[in-house]
Amino acid sequence: MAARTKTTAKARPSYRCTECGAHLLKWVGRCSECNAWGTVEEHGAVPIRTTAAGPVSAPAKPIGQVDGQVATARSTGVPELDRVLGGGLVPGAVVLLAGEPGVGKSTLLLDVAAKAASDRHRTLYVTGEESAGQVRLRADRINALSDHLYLAAEQDLGAVLGHVEAVNPSLLVMDSVQTVASAELDGAPGGPAQVREVAGALIRASKERGMATLLVGHVTKDGQIAGPRLLEHLVDVVLSFEGDRHARLRLIRGVKNRYGATDEVGCFELHDEGIVGLADPSGLFLTRRDKAVPGTCLTVTLEGKRPLVAEVQALMVDSQIPSPRRTTSGLESPRIAMILAVVERHGGVKLGKQDIYTATVGGVKLTEPSADLAIALAVASSSTDTPLPNNLVAIGEVGLAGEVRRVTGVQRRLAEAHRLGFTHALVPPDPGKVPAGMKVVEVADIGEALRAIPGRRPRSKPRADAAPPARTPADPGAQALARARAQAPVPAFPEELMAGWEPVDSDELG
Repeated sequence: MAARTKTTAKARPSYRCTECGAHLLKWVGRCSECNAWGTVEEHGAVPIRTTAAGPVSAPAKPIGQVDGQVATARSTGVPELDRVLGGGLVPGAVVLLAGEPGVGKSTLLLDVAAKAASDRHRTLYVTGEESAGQVRLRADRINALSDHLYLAAEQDLGAVLGHVEAVNPSLLVMDSVQTVASAELDGAPGGPAQVREVAGALIRASKERGMATLLVGHVTKDGQIAGPRLLEHLVDVVLSFEGDRHARLRLIRGVKNRYGATDEVGCFELHDEGIVGLADPSGLFLTRRDKAVPGTCLTVTLEGKRPLVAEVQALMVDSQIPSPRRTTSGLESPRIAMILAVVERHGGVKLGKQDIYTATVGGVKLTEPSADLAIALAVASSSTDTPLPNNLVAIGEVGLAGEVRRVTGVQRRLAEAHRLGFTHALVPPDPGKVPAGMKVVEVADIGEALRAIPGRRPRSKPRADAAPPARTPADPGAQALARARAQAPVPAFPEELMAGWEPVDSDELG
């Protein structure tokens, strides 16, 4: 009888997603955790591990007996950043600030590091992208000098942790997490494994020491945070630094916040001397003019919980090409196309052979539906060559059926408009409590809203040799259609709406 041979089972390889770090038993083209394509790679055999119970660092206790004073937020010295963080930096918290190149991340965090430094709280600023001398030049320019602010230029994780041991800071600024690498791992800085190791080591050091940490993160060409998706899950707060490099406005939005709300927005203005917080940024989004012009309308948008008065502009000219242009700046193109269709269908404004340009003022991007009504009024105002009153704001979402829908925070928007001196508003039905001294007109559809524009202004006088108007067709249906077309879609301004309207001084809108 032949002897039996015992075969050893071959170890099955495992696969790991380089984007989020998820482990998979087989290769797939799309990761089931982060839905990224082409990121699953073979990692090795599936490890079989068993972990026995071990000693604990501290016994568990009822949550009511846990001391919450150790997690009290401390101000960064920048009120607008404190607003987004929920009051300030919590000891041991790790904050990831991401934004496009040149938006001002390093300038802002250097200013924060200088203002947060004091006798009791040292600050360590580690740069991996610049030399110490370059950072010093920026500090001189923005006046971010402090005897308790320590500066180091390192790209090795071990050296960074050594500086943390020597300085023992209360706040660590790492600029940026993609430029630091660990010598114990293979791969270039910025790779998924390196970013995961560096972030994990800094997070452990922050939690053990009660040290707040600010990490600067790069973004991809799609605007997403570079590196593994796991990085956003590990940190406590994720902030997005937004702004057009050609505009002065900068916005910080909270994407994730374990210590506060994520609907707050911080506003900053970029100067040659640095970045300055704006407690009242509405003046940046308005054009100061003494006389009203056609094609402009004001609205109140909500950036998080903050109401901002913004101006929408529209320009219509005769098209010289078969397919008219539709150009937008600061507005969403699909939304504009929908509003133009509603204005033409339900408002009776002819737009087919016109080049239409729509934009916002001050570099602000309006994605909220509450600006729909203002855009529609601006387009109709440009079409009729008739200006809207200076002291009017329009708030409301426009539906495909021409209805004007309610939006959130109408009372808060009206209060902000009234504070800036606006006396009249067009809003959807049932706006709630209206500020004293402000006249609010409720509009149910786009037709009622367009009646707020004064009577149409003729573009040119008819010629004497012009052909007589065509006769009305004999068909009753055609007659009804001809009468409907003959009616002005935008009649004269109602007298009750005109009563008490006076232009607002442009200096009062600052």
